[in-house]
Amino acid sequence: MVRARTSPSLDELRERIRASGLRVTSPRVAVLQRLLQATAPVSHGELAEALAPQWDRATIYRNLTDLTDAGLLRRTDVGDHVWRFELRSDEGGSHEDNKHPHFVCGECGDVQCLPEEMVELHSSRGAPKALKGREVEIQLKGRCDRCA
Repeated sequence: MVRARTSPSLDELRERIRASGLRVTSPRVAVLQRLLQATAPVSHGELAEALAPQWDRATIYRNLTDLTDAGLLRRTDVGDHVWRFELRSDEGGSHEDNKHPHFVCGECGDVQCLPEEMVELHSSRGAPKALKGREVEIQLKGRCDRCA
């Protein structure tokens, strides 16, 4: 069962930033707030567009890097050489271990998070040991409903 994600308050976001060892700044809070609203990983360009004109692209990029290094964000490349970012969850639910599968539309490039239960890994003879420890990223590619 997936629990509903409750949105943290502004004070809780600030505390998460502090607890990660970073200084609380307005751009960091803005990036976390925007990623809280996202339903799929978001690129730097998408975030910069959403947060413009208040914050410039370089500020957004530096903060994405800092928040990722501090362990608050997860960065992934779905095969198109564009880094996308999403919040690491400290709650239960389908993203508890933060390594969940993604679906990438080969037509429009849309990226969607998939429930972890959707893909089962079974280690077998000759398979990399990373499969046993689930130290892999899973990305399914195909056509999304809009492009099908």
